Parts: sequence; C-alpha cells; structure tokens
Amino acid sequence: MKWNQRPLLLFICLLNLVMNQMYSRSKIRSVTPNSSIESYALLEVLYMISGGYTLTGQHNYPNTRDRNTQFATEYIGKTPVIWSSDWGHAREGDSDSYLARPDIVDEAIRQHKLGSIITICWHAVPPTADEPVTFRQLPGSSPDSLASVQGQLLDWQFKDVLTPGTELHSRWCRQVDSVAVYLKKLQDAHVPVLWRPYHEMNGNWFWWGGRQGEYGTSALYRQLFDRLVNHHKLNNLIWVWSIDRPIRPEMQFSSFYPGDNYLDVLSLDVYGSDFNQNYYDSLIALSNGKPVVLGEVGNPPTLEVLKNQPNWAFYVTWAGMVRNTLKKQYEILVNDPRILSQEDSIYRRIIASYRSVCGLPLLPFNQNRTDFTGEWVFSEEKSQLDHYGASNIPCNLEIKQNENELTIMRTAIIEFADNRITEEILTLDGSENLSEFWDSPKVTLAHLSKNKDSLYIDSRVTLTRGERTFEMITKEKWVLQERGKELSINQYSSSFWGERNITMIFEKQ
Repeated sequence: MKWNQRPLLLFICLLNLVMNQMYSRSKIRSVTPNSSIESYALLEVLYMISGGYTLTGQHNYPNTRDRNTQFATEYIGKTPVIWSSDWGHAREGDSDSYLARPDIVDEAIRQHKLGSIITICWHAVPPTADEPVTFRQLPGSSPDSLASVQGQLLDWQFKDVLTPGTELHSRWCRQVDSVAVYLKKLQDAHVPVLWRPYHEMNGNWFWWGGRQGEYGTSALYRQLFDRLVNHHKLNNLIWVWSIDRPIRPEMQFSSFYPGDNYLDVLSLDVYGSDFNQNYYDSLIALSNGKPVVLGEVGNPPTLEVLKNQPNWAFYVTWAGMVRNTLKKQYEILVNDPRILSQEDSIYRRIIASYRSVCGLPLLPFNQNRTDFTGEWVFSEEKSQLDHYGASNIPCNLEIKQNENELTIMRTAIIEFADNRITEEILTLDGSENLSEFWDSPKVTLAHLSKNKDSLYIDSRVTLTRGERTFEMITKEKWVLQERGKELSINQYSSSFWGERNITMIFEKQ
C-alpha cells in the first residue's frame, strides 16, 4: 500500500465505524440490570469496532501488576490496549497469589486512567478447599477433598455446590463473596470490568468445567451471575462467556451455552495458533450479533487469519508468551491500520466518548508520548560524574507515570546506616508541588516537552541555618534512550557545596 493511500483508508474505516455504531446501538443490551454508564459505554466500544478493528491485549499474573504489559510494550514497540489479570488462588509470594488482590485493584484503576481496558478472570478455588490452593493436584491427594484449581469434584459434590442449604454451596458463596469485595472496589472507582469467569468451561481440566446437564457447568455460571448481579448488586461487569477450542465432540460450544441473558461477550481461548475457521464460524453463529473476542492466545492472530475472521474485537496474549511471536511478525501486525494499540490515534478517538463517560480526560493524539514507568538501577560506568562521584545519587528509582502525574520512589545509599527511601509525587502540568527536604520547604515544577519526549524537573529548597538562609536549586532533563532501556538524567545543581553538572544513567530492570 502506498503511503498516500493510508489516510483515505483510515477515513473510510472511521466512516464505516460510525455507521456501524449507529446501526448497532439499538441492538446493544447489557445483561446486567441497571448497568453502570461506564460499563455500557465500554460495551458500546466493543460493538462499534466489531468487524473493523482488533484491539491488542496482554495478560499479567496477579502478583506482578503490569510487568508483562511493560515487557510486551518494550518488545513489540506499542502498548497493548487490554490489561488482563486474575484474582489468584496461590500462596503468598507466588505469581498467582490471592493475597495480591488489593494491588490488582490499585493497578486496574491506574491502568484504566492510563487508557487501558480492564479484563479479569479467576482461577477459582474449589469449594472443597480454602485459599490458598495449588494449580495442579498434588500426588497422593484425596479424591474427595480437591485442593487445586485443576481436577474434578465428585458428582455429588458438584451437585451440592449448586444446591442451596448444603455445606459446599455455603463455602462456594463465601469464596465468591471474597472476590466480590474487590469487584465492588472497582465499581466504586467507576472502573468497568470485562469479567471472564470459569474460562475454558467446555474443557474438563478445571474443577468447574466439562459438565453438561441440569447440574453442569452452565448452571454454575448462571449461579455465579445471580450471586454477583442480584445478591451483590454489581453493575460494572461486562459478562464474558469463555470457552476453549472444541477439539473433542463433547466440547461443542452449544452444550455449555448458559443463555443469551447471561452474557455480553463470547470468548475463545486459542493456543498453538489453532485459529480453525470452524471454531470462529460456530461462535459467530451462536453469538446472535454479540461481540466475540480471543480471551487467551499464545500467539496473536495473523492478518491472514483476521481477513477470514474479522469480528475478533480483541486478543489477549497470555503472560510469558510474548516472545512466542517474533518481533518482525509483530511489526507487520501492529502497524496494520486494523490492529489498534494505545498509541494509535484511531484507538484514542474510538474511546474518547467512553473516557468522557468515565469522567477521564481524553488521551492526547500524540503518538510519541514518553512513559518513564519502571524500575531503574543506577549505572556508575555509563554516567558522567564530577569529583563528588556517586554521592547523593539514588541507586534505584521506582517510577509510575499516568497521564498527568509522576510518582518517584528513590532509594539512596547511606554508608553509615540503612538505605533511605523517599517518595515524591509530581504533577506534570508545570504547577508547584510542595514537599520537604531536610525538614525544609521544597518547591518542584515538572512538565513534559512540547513533543512529549523529554521531562523537565526544577526544584528549589530553602534552608535556614541559624540566621542564614540558603537556596538549593536543581534542574533536571529526563530522556529515554536505547529504545527505552536507559533513562538519562542531566542534572545541574547549585548549593552551598558548589555547583554540579552531571549526567546520570539508569538502566531499566
């Protein structure tokens, strides 16, 4: 395609998008009574892009916040739109730890503000055990006391889970209630969630899956819907019904379909690039016009696949599988105008109305905005220092950046005591930020350059010693280099110790 054809193509795509939205709006119905305006607006986005665009996505293990999203962004060169996580089930310290749920809420809120779309699944704990549990069954474990996500309950146990008044039903309620607390926190923060419970339900590897009939998996899904929607009154959830490839006859989609009134979106998990056309056609036939997505993939669909399967509204690459696809393959995929990442102007226009409904500022249409988020370690070898050496230079920076705010946690080496950790929160609009340094007032101003590729931080500390007053002035320019792997901070400072003009280099971990 010639470059001068690209604007015309984008205009046609946007025109078709608007026409599709006008046509589809009358068909959109959330299955949640009194759905929040934010979740309905997000559902509108999925309907709007269906057949025209596919959003990129990345899963992150519960105890890792956005680490895999950061890796994907650096490896691919663009930021995934969908931020995915899981409520966890494992012990403390494990990447799947259920104790990470408060952090997951905080990260989901942060990602929502940054421009991500949030989806959460749950490797739920079987009602025969309490958290934490293992992922796979341990050798020699009792068949009537399942304590792992994988494995099967006995028939009578599964029936009891679905029967009010039984002990297992009560335990199931308590476990669901434990995650409802955190879903409610997201509701209070006006964050809509693409909620994908009991995923791969047509398979028999998870305790909830593979059961048909009156006391089957579909009944469990409907029971969960009732518990969260009618009992807990959660209205920020977009219900995503999730199945796996029907590689065996007993796994056909229709045998596990809970009914039109219990799902907003249909989702398929695909590994090994097995994008069989029959899977797609079967799901489209069952969808009755509802959006279809790829809830988990090991490799994203190629452009050739999407040509024949255009309605995939998004895909989510599973954690740890980014490099299953080569960089040169990503370059072809994510630079196609139909594939949308966060930096793409079309994506930012598409979600403009949605962000407005959420009370969030519109994302700027500048594709070159620099994000300093990450953990950075000081490199003496690469830095250009003076006769003071590395004194008073932090050995570690932990930075979080959203649209108009920067949080900097500095770790400084104290040779005669424990290391000192300080935290500073700066707004990036050039306004004054007030804090303290050595029990003295500190004023800091921070702003991004016009093209958003550099950060300027100027600070002034007023020190009073007896009857004398001193000013410490620091001016810094932050720039990312080496494709975002290094943070260069050029610092000029003036104080009663003299002047410094140094360049500090931090390497991203």
